[in-house]
Amino acid sequence: MYQENILEHYENPQNFGEISNPTVSVEDSNPLCGDKLGVHILIDDKEIIKDIKFHGHGCAISMAAMSMLTEKLLGKNINYIKDLSKDDILEMLGIPISMTRIKCALLSLKISKLGFIEYHKDK
Repeated sequence: MYQENILEHYENPQNFGEISNPTVSVEDSNPLCGDKLGVHILIDDKEIIKDIKFHGHGCAISMAAMSMLTEKLLGKNINYIKDLSKDDILEMLGIPISMTRIKCALLSLKISKLGFIEYHKDK
């Protein structure tokens, strides 16, 4: 069922860990399945994502989506997150996602958007 790319990101997640002094740190979960992920983002004075790490646990879909998304966001302006959509995440995953697994797939997007909001809330 899973593409090799998803299994590779699940078994060897990219950017997994923590940043000691992140600019933004947020967590969220999917109570339906128990996935819980958090993201730490280090943003420079030009609003570029200089480092991004995630932590937590989840199914292959949620972990792979978060791993892939951190790779996509690294080096981008924080405002890039604002325009990301459900379709971007589903395209990145590259497999059909059932209605029961859609929240797993989109947890990474939700957390990234929360990070974007957190960054801009005091600006």
